[in-house]
Amino acid sequence: MDLLTESRSYADELSALRRELHAVPEVGLTLPVTQQRLLEALAGLDLEISTGDAVTSITAVLRGGAHDGTGPVVLLRADMDALPVIERTGEPFAPAADSPHHDAMHACGHDLHMAGLIGAVKLLAAHRAELPGDVVFMLQPGEEGLDGARYMIEEGVLDAAGRPVAAAYGLHVFSGYFPTGVVAAKAGPLMAASAGLRVRVVGRGGHGSSPHKSADPIPAAAEMVIALQTLVTRAFDVFDPVVITVGSFHAGTKRNVIPDDAVFDTTIRSFSAEAAEKVATLAVQLVEGIGAAHGLTVEAEFQGEYPVTVNDDAEYAFAAEVATDLFGADRFHEMASPLTGSEDFSRVLDLVPGAYLFVGASRDDPATAASNHSPLAAYDDSVLPDCATLLAELAVRRLARG
Repeated sequence: MDLLTESRSYADELSALRRELHAVPEVGLTLPVTQQRLLEALAGLDLEISTGDAVTSITAVLRGGAHDGTGPVVLLRADMDALPVIERTGEPFAPAADSPHHDAMHACGHDLHMAGLIGAVKLLAAHRAELPGDVVFMLQPGEEGLDGARYMIEEGVLDAAGRPVAAAYGLHVFSGYFPTGVVAAKAGPLMAASAGLRVRVVGRGGHGSSPHKSADPIPAAAEMVIALQTLVTRAFDVFDPVVITVGSFHAGTKRNVIPDDAVFDTTIRSFSAEAAEKVATLAVQLVEGIGAAHGLTVEAEFQGEYPVTVNDDAEYAFAAEVATDLFGADRFHEMASPLTGSEDFSRVLDLVPGAYLFVGASRDDPATAASNHSPLAAYDDSVLPDCATLLAELAVRRLARG
């Protein structure tokens, strides 16, 4: 089967679907408009379709016709949610100013992920009789920090075919960073684990002219911010790094008033389970210790989010081989280092061997193009047939391996 040629015949249809989805972005775990449009796109394709109870997810199972019900199962995934970003690309298919979707944007390319997966469904459905196993399609809301994958796993997506998933694959487009059409990945850790640390330093307010009569939380909180940066350079191996960024710091109302408290929030990234566990303990100990040294109370809440996204060595090698065979060696890039972004497909890869791949989809020079999550992020629809082909071909060849 020549899936690449077939997918190109769907190019206009996939582009139209992507633009429809782009015009109605929805944020979070409840995406009724997006779910309905995808269900319409899946209608008539001889699938076993179920929707989520806790979230507006879609699980679709395609039964291969070339096995006796004991063949392998492969999972293909796309995320569905948008971001609370007001778009400034000027695209004619961007949400209109008077649209109820105007305050959201598919700034991370999930509209392309959905359209690409629908293309893969169409390709595989057309060859259902030849498939020696089953394919599970995972359309997931809530990737942007809300752990939608966890909900779908809890509701049984990995057992949707009645047998455990043998391998799982997904992809992510980039509006910059990689040249258009290039597929990139690496074995092992591909994306960071993410976590958050929220700290409230509780003191005793008073007049700014007499700090000795108060318990000032601001100097202690400022010391914590600096100490956290020192922590990552002195307590962690430089070859197993940790990144801590304080993105929010709030204290006080007026220059001559010592406030009762100071609050700051951090994002924490790490690349191994060991480092993630260690920083969870040490960061809390550090801020509590500094607070105690100043005679202040510290309320520190560590919030684990997503684990490290890890590509299985064998599945990565297989996916790299498939991408190279499809598109040529010049369009596959083996990354030297992981990215510090995080991804809840890591939940699936924690339980099932698989691979996650990046696809360049820049409309401009990738070195200077607006990045994912920017209100100016723009994506090239021309990659959609390749995304559909890559997902479908991974399923076909992995099912053939048994």
